[in-house]
Amino acid sequence: MKKGNGKGDELMASNYIRFDWAMKRLLRNKANFAVLEGFLTTLLNEKIVIQKLLESESNQEDEFDKYNRVDMLAENSKGELILIEVQNNNEYAYFQRMLFGTSKLVTEYINRGEGYDKVRKVYSVNIVYFSLGSGKDIVYHGKTEFRGIHQGDVLELTPFQKQTFKVDSVSQLYPEYYILKVNDFNQVARSPLEEWIYYMNTGDIPDSATAPGLDEARQRLKLDKMTKEELSAYYRHLDNIVILRDNIYTERAEGRAEGRAEGLMEGRMEEKREMVHNMKSLNIPLDTISQVTGLSIEEIKSL
Repeated sequence: MKKGNGKGDELMASNYIRFDWAMKRLLRNKANFAVLEGFLTTLLNEKIVIQKLLESESNQEDEFDKYNRVDMLAENSKGELILIEVQNNNEYAYFQRMLFGTSKLVTEYINRGEGYDKVRKVYSVNIVYFSLGSGKDIVYHGKTEFRGIHQGDVLELTPFQKQTFKVDSVSQLYPEYYILKVNDFNQVARSPLEEWIYYMNTGDIPDSATAPGLDEARQRLKLDKMTKEELSAYYRHLDNIVILRDNIYTERAEGRAEGRAEGLMEGRMEEKREMVHNMKSLNIPLDTISQVTGLSIEEIKSL
């Protein structure tokens, strides 16, 4: 990864702005929609045109206000809702948070009195900079389908429903989830989606990258286009991320140390148990065993 000479060098490439900051401050401008459209087109494998951005209550203007969370809510040309969230902080209940976010959108974007046929399609795109769950892949896709418990067949739409809703399967009516585990990507980018993940991970866009949207990102997301005030705020953001990750690593290290200490204590206790059993089998008096092991007579009796 390329490195600059200022603050937050650990997380900053020399030429381009980190994707989470770009989402927070730059990509909300309609002139920059092509960057997001390219990313979403690559991820969803269909041409995405952003019609407009919608207000999300979690959008924040100050980098110190929920700086670890960056939400963007877009509406595409088909009237579908796309929630993009970047998460830097380790959150054990993140799966439930994804569910809450999509459920909230489904209920918020239907008017009172409208039929259920007006429920909007929602895509939840989650770009996480921490280890979420346990899995070997870097990109996961979740969708809803109904499978027979006896026949194993997938419940399909009727021809009338397909024509009315303009979809081919039941799963297309339900929210879909995408998880990009950015920090887990440590290889050469060989596909357009991997090129995007490489940029999200390193902040760098190689000259060889040709994924949709990355050329626009090269033109619009260069550090040298930022004002002095923007650069100052950006460096503070990078410092925040460094502090946040240091805290996560510290917590993990402390947890491992505590685990080793607990394991050591358990090992010593197991040695004492074996010693007590051996001494009991030789009919050695309990008070003698207590003096040798340091255990009370009550503890010896319970072993």
